[in-house]
Amino acid sequence: MMAKSKNKVKPGKGEELLENPEVLAEQISKTEEFIEKNRKLVFVFGGVIAVLVCAYFLYNYWITNRNVAAQNEMFQAVYYFEADSLDNALNGDGNSLGFIKIIDDYSFTEAANLAQYYAGACLLKKGEYISAVDHLSKFSSSDLLIQARAYALIGDANVEMGNLDEALTYYNKAAAYEPNEFTTPAYLIKAAVVYELKEDFKSALNCYETIVKEYVNSSEYQTARKHKARLEGKVNAG
Repeated sequence: MMAKSKNKVKPGKGEELLENPEVLAEQISKTEEFIEKNRKLVFVFGGVIAVLVCAYFLYNYWITNRNVAAQNEMFQAVYYFEADSLDNALNGDGNSLGFIKIIDDYSFTEAANLAQYYAGACLLKKGEYISAVDHLSKFSSSDLLIQARAYALIGDANVEMGNLDEALTYYNKAAAYEPNEFTTPAYLIKAAVVYELKEDFKSALNCYETIVKEYVNSSEYQTARKHKARLEGKVNAG
């Protein structure tokens, strides 16, 4: 006969529960005893979880409805913006809301966030540069075109206020945000112009060189080539 192994593997706790009904019953009894002793705590904890889950779904439902309502309100304001009727776009016409009221009444919605961009653009056109920067700085988007545009508009406002270093910060942010041949060259040219105003001709030249090397198919390519040639002589002479 084959000898029995002396090194019998001891079952793990999970296996012991499955194989031994008495152990399983004891474990169930302990769980029931814990629940019984801590009934109030268990109910409170379960109630909190239920409230949080309900609150999450109610918030999503509420914010979705508010966003739809805000988008409907924005339709007329955007129309006024595109028609260059800036006061109506900002403040409404008495029947429909303007961007400022949409921001106030529909906070936390995507529409209110977009209204920050439009309000900033309107105020920039009106020459109210500090307020324009305030609204544009509160806008945030994952859209590569509109977010870069918002940075560039902040740069424009700072140029108008004479804050050239701040303007360069935002023009460079606009150029570096998701680089592409449609918008990046335009922002590099804006930066180059400001560098020249500061008599930093080498940095301006670098902007034009980037366009010439990396954005050959852009509409700004020929302009960049012309200014690159002009600045090369100035930088080399210096």
